[in-house]
Amino acid sequence: MAVTEPAPVGMSAAHEGILRRQSLRESAARTYARSLPIVPVRARGLTIEGADGRRYLDCLSGAGTLALGHNHPVVLEAIRKVIDSGAPLHVLDLATPVKDAFTTELFATLPRKFADNARIQFCGPAGTDAVEAAFKLVRTATGRTGLLAFTGAYHGMTAGALDASGGATDVRVTRLPFPQSYRCPFGIGGDRGAELAARWTENLLDDPKGGVPEPAGMILEPVQGEGGVLPAPDDWLRRMREITAGRSIPLIADEVQTGVGRTGTFWAVEHSGIVPDVMVLSKAIGGSLPLAVIVYNSALDVWQPGSHAGTFRGNQLAMAAGAATLAFVRENRLAERSATLGARMLARLQGLAAAHPCIGDVRGRGLMIGVELVDPEAAPDALIPPLAPALASAVQQECLNRGLIVELGGRQAGVVRLLPPLTLTDEQAVAVLDRFADALAAAERSTKRRADNRPSR
Repeated sequence: MAVTEPAPVGMSAAHEGILRRQSLRESAARTYARSLPIVPVRARGLTIEGADGRRYLDCLSGAGTLALGHNHPVVLEAIRKVIDSGAPLHVLDLATPVKDAFTTELFATLPRKFADNARIQFCGPAGTDAVEAAFKLVRTATGRTGLLAFTGAYHGMTAGALDASGGATDVRVTRLPFPQSYRCPFGIGGDRGAELAARWTENLLDDPKGGVPEPAGMILEPVQGEGGVLPAPDDWLRRMREITAGRSIPLIADEVQTGVGRTGTFWAVEHSGIVPDVMVLSKAIGGSLPLAVIVYNSALDVWQPGSHAGTFRGNQLAMAAGAATLAFVRENRLAERSATLGARMLARLQGLAAAHPCIGDVRGRGLMIGVELVDPEAAPDALIPPLAPALASAVQQECLNRGLIVELGGRQAGVVRLLPPLTLTDEQAVAVLDRFADALAAAERSTKRRADNRPSR
């Protein structure tokens, strides 16, 4: 696959100027802009066109926000319809026909056993605020304060959500082992490793000397995204549901990134069949616009008016775009399409791994795919080679050079992540994987050259 052509001089100058001004004006906390120095000016579906005139295949999709890709016609039509109607765009938490339509469509997609006895709380427009609302809800309902979370988790950037995420430094949340086969915390992997993780959890909660007071809730991701695309085993999820239900601990499923067909079912909890007490939803439910909610068992609905609020929880455009997105995914069976195409992409990537020892593991569910890169030569006797974050970064850059946008995640950012839109065609999937394979080979060559030219000690 050829590297993208250079941009015309005038366009390139405008592109560089915008990036330069961004670096001067924006905070040091910016993230994606550092590894993806592009300036999007137009976008449709999978494709972004930059100010430099180059075209890119976007397999980041707004970190999973763009279920239908960029500027899908049904989303644009829904937004125009609200604008042209003269309806108010800001209404706090008042009832509107737009909100009613969104809520009705959302409840129609939820697992039936969950939706039949559920309530919804509209939150501030980011997923992290919905996580905070979920914590507040279970603490209010149980009268307890402690939380259970998992290694590798990511739940957002506000204080409470960070406390429950894997990178927390001030530990106020009990951390439990998240099962994974490749880097199993017990060195076993597979079903046995997941069973030991469940047994650890059960023992800790039942041990009167375990140092864990009765918690207000447990939060988990059915597939850890930022943690490196780690699907939770279905049997383990069912055990977590049994353990929490048997001890009256509300179970919170964080479906911010896994929802709306991403993993091959409409909601990722459907793979295991569990019914959580709370679901945290954001990203794709807004159809590309900011929207976040929690949906929860009505038995937990004991808080007082104003217990959780937010000025922008009445985002009418996002509700309209979200309802259109949910309906399109449901009517066109895009969750099933995600499962089929995702399995095909995983199979090809696994074939690629056979020819590239630097690919330690390929995993995912549906169109939520991760490729863990390792350095087998760094520790030739190790059962599991160490991560290769420098190689992963080089692969990301080589992908960008070839017009492919991917993201990194996992420990030490050693996992290349693919989150294409659910509207991805067969031909586009082939193009994505062709560019990835070419970028991987180029990154391997450049990394090897640097190692060969490194002065000996």
